[in-house]
Amino acid sequence: MDRRSFLKTSALGGSAAAATSLAAPAYAQGKRTLTMVCTWPRGLAGVWDSVERVASNVSAATDGQITVDTKAAGELVGALEVFDAVTAGQADMYHGADYYFVGQHPAWAYFTAVPFGMTAPEMMTWYYGQDGMALHHELGEVFGLRSFIAGQTGAQGGGWFRREVNSADDFKGLKFRMPGLGGEALSKLGASVQNIPGGEIYQALSSGALDATEWIGPWSDEKLGLQEVCDFYYPAGFHEPGAALSVATNLEVFNSLTPSQQKAIEIASADAHQANYAQFIANNGPALARLTSGGAQLRSFADDIWDAFGSASVELLNSYTDDDLFKKIHESAQASLRASSEWLSQSDSAYASQRNRVLAAM
Repeated sequence: MDRRSFLKTSALGGSAAAATSLAAPAYAQGKRTLTMVCTWPRGLAGVWDSVERVASNVSAATDGQITVDTKAAGELVGALEVFDAVTAGQADMYHGADYYFVGQHPAWAYFTAVPFGMTAPEMMTWYYGQDGMALHHELGEVFGLRSFIAGQTGAQGGGWFRREVNSADDFKGLKFRMPGLGGEALSKLGASVQNIPGGEIYQALSSGALDATEWIGPWSDEKLGLQEVCDFYYPAGFHEPGAALSVATNLEVFNSLTPSQQKAIEIASADAHQANYAQFIANNGPALARLTSGGAQLRSFADDIWDAFGSASVELLNSYTDDDLFKKIHESAQASLRASSEWLSQSDSAYASQRNRVLAAM
């Protein structure tokens, strides 16, 4: 695994009289435009909204000193080439889903989603309330990046299928689009898993290159037109229970910014994360109603299929723990998940169940 190390420069020393000018890092002066390459087509529902919010937030927070020039997938580099473009310095930033880059290091998946992992509230607890963000930075520095989560889809659907799935055996040979470690887990069930960008999914289904796919959820899936090429929709999936999106800035570029500009990127990303989560949740319910009224047939995976998903996922995650950094991130995330899920199940989940039961009877 290619892990580049980066020399961290220290501030220059100087006389007491010159301390102000000599001790400060040499930040680039004047207005700057940072080029952000994205894994998404321009205008793609939900995910592109996060791109635009980050860009506008950074400009507003820096009083226009930093402008972010957004480049959609294919406009400067391909959707899955943004990581290499930023690490190589060909672009300044990327916006995408970090689990697209598990080929660089499998731990990137933890900053989008891992199978049988954290829901959106659990992810936010780990990232903002514990050491998730620090670990994101630690992993990013290996590759010369400073990363922040900057979007959140919430729980993603189990997928769209041309035919019903009745057992785990039905995944054998199934041409299925699923990125990240969820896709690797599904391949253990015999699926022919493919990782293709969102903008190419519809055509792949139409041509028969795919038999089934997951994308995000009802709202984004409807916008992509998946209901036009598949009849069966499984709303609950195992692979992305709370999927975060990320902004990563080339570390040399990030270090050349002033502290206030660096903080602007951090806060702009956090704001986009929160707003994006609300946006997806607000739109998914109405979209699901439209899909079902339009003829989409909702299905649920049987318990034995969930068991197969779980066994494959646990086996996969454990197989990567011989890597020290993966193990460190994995153990941190799992500890946070265990600690938060117990309380949430006893409080939020129990309340929601009783609330829905009581209100349904009134």
